[in-house]
This record gives sequence, C-alpha cells and structure tokens, in this order.
Amino acid sequence: MIWIGIAAFAGPALLCLVLTGVVRRWAVRRGFVDHPGGHKQHDRVVALGGGVAIFLSVAGPILAGALGVVALSRSGWRERLPVLIAQHADGMADRLPLVLGIVGAALGLHGVGLVDDRRPLGPWSKFAAQLAAAILTTGLLGVRMLDGFLPPAASIAATTLWIVLITNAFNFLDNTDGLSAGVAAVAALVFAVAALRVGQLFVPVMALVLAGALCGFLVHNFHPATIFMGDAGSLVVGYLMSVLTILTTYYDPRLDLTPLGVVVPVLVLAVPLYDVLSVVIHRVRLGESPLRGDRRHFSHRLLRKGLSVRGAVLTIYLATAATGLPAVVLPQVDWASASLLLAQTLCVLIMIAILEHAPGSSTSPGA
Repeated sequence: MIWIGIAAFAGPALLCLVLTGVVRRWAVRRGFVDHPGGHKQHDRVVALGGGVAIFLSVAGPILAGALGVVALSRSGWRERLPVLIAQHADGMADRLPLVLGIVGAALGLHGVGLVDDRRPLGPWSKFAAQLAAAILTTGLLGVRMLDGFLPPAASIAATTLWIVLITNAFNFLDNTDGLSAGVAAVAALVFAVAALRVGQLFVPVMALVLAGALCGFLVHNFHPATIFMGDAGSLVVGYLMSVLTILTTYYDPRLDLTPLGVVVPVLVLAVPLYDVLSVVIHRVRLGESPLRGDRRHFSHRLLRKGLSVRGAVLTIYLATAATGLPAVVLPQVDWASASLLLAQTLCVLIMIAILEHAPGSSTSPGA
C-alpha cells in the first residue's frame, strides 16, 4: 500500500505543479487575471485559472486509475495487478458509476466556477450550482451520511446540507494566498489516514490524489501567489472534501468502530466550519447577505492583528492539524477518551476566538 500511496500523492503533485505553470502563462497572455480592489487583499494583478490545473490533476488520475483497474481486472492481466489492487478490483468495478458521477458533478461546479471567474454570476447562482451537485450526489449516486442513524429522507437532507456547507466553507477560505488549498491538503491527508486505518482503498487513494494536487498547486499559490485557484478550483475542492468525509468509514461494529466516529468530519473540518459559520452569523446580524464577500474571515482578522500573510496561513494550517489529527482515533476510543478529544477541539476553537479578537497591532501585514 505504501507504494500505491506514494504514487497517488506524488503523481498528481508533479502534474499539478507543471500544469499550474502552463495555465499561469496562458492566463496572463489571455488576460484571464484577477485585479485588486474591493474586499480583495492583493495589490497587483494575479493570474486566474489555477482551478483548471487542480481539476485536471485530480480528475485525470482518478478516472485513469479507476478505468485502468477495471479494464485490467476484466482482461488476462488481472493476475499481474498488485495483490491489494486485485483484491479491490471487483469493488472498484461496482464503484465506477459513483466515480464517474463524482467527477461529473465536480466538472459541473468547475464549469460554473470558470464562468464566474471570468464574469461574476452572483452568489445565488453559485449556490444553486452547489445545491444541484449535492442533490445529484445524494439522490442519483446514493452518497449519504448517517445511514442507520437517520431515516432515509432525513439522511438525504442532512447530506445535501453538509455538501453545500463544506463546499461553501472552502470557497470562503479562498481569501488569502495558499489558505484554502493548504487547509484542504491537511484535511485530505487526515481523511486518508482515517480511511487506511479501517482497510479502505478507494477513499484514501482519492484523498491522496487531492492532497497531492493541492500541494503541487501550493508551490505557485503560497504567498506571494502567482496564480489563484478561483471559484473554478475552490468549488471543486470543497465538493470533493465533502464527498471524502461522507465516503470514509467511521462506524462499523465488525471493526470495533463506535458510533462516536460520526463526529470525525466535524473535528477534522472544525476550523473551516468555524470560519464559515462565524462569518455568516456576523453578516446576518448586520443585515447583509450571508453569501456576500468581505474581509471578516478568520485570516483577515489575524492579519489585522499584525501577523504576516504567511504567519496567518501557517497558524490556520496548524490549527487544522491540531483538531484533525486526534480525530483519527475517535472511532476506536471510549466515551471518556472521546470527551477529551472533543474538549481539545473546543479549546483550539476558543483559543482561535481569543487570538483573533484580542487587541493587537493595526499595522499592514507583511510577507
């Protein structure tokens, strides 16, 4: 499995590293760029289109891998497949419609994001696209959370809401150089570990592919960014993260996994959820649209305290890791240990709230 994992991560990382550079040069020549102004914090023209490189670097390897495994398993080459892959080949064949559906929904969001990056569609148009992708995923593909805990209709509604929430969370996080991509990469790696611990193959490979592509993109996107992912990237990243959280196995009595495991996604994504919910609540209290962009995000508040852009982003990376890494063992601990893990996450979020609201420097953030 270790070589499969390395290939799943390194291949997309290298591919996205190269593709992002190609897309950046193309975007600059074609004038597909983001101009400063409004609630945006950059002070120079930056290329758009990073989402194209991310989508191709994720969708390409996933489709090639799934189709390749299924084709080889149905030919005379099955015995030449690695034992681990051969064992999961039939399961991959059964999941092929799911893979195609997920990639198709991501492609739809990618297309809407590209149009919005070129000519803003407005927040409600993007929300409609997210809702459509969520309904496709829950209804046609049958990807549902809390099965066995909720009636089917309630499970569909909860999953739809979750997909839209997480998609928006990473779309909201795309407000500072390297932030959305880095947080998603950290969370995807945690989900890969969680899925590996229970013997899954498709989910950890998918998570590693996503994490690898995002790390390759971060070479160009970390401050000072030379290209942005735009909505064409952040909508895809958020959607794929939501799907990963649902497909990962957290509760299975046969594997001695307790029902406490269903809380894992909330802990891993505690920081993005904190950001999106705190911003939305603040906007609603002010009578503003909850989907309207502004500079009230967690990262912006840290920058106003005097942290550099890199310092603020790295702080959020570490906070994500602090809440996410302990969550991996949550399905296999008792209630007392689970209470300690939940308390730790709560402490991290309270620390974040204190840090961002404490009096600080009003100087402009540095590099």
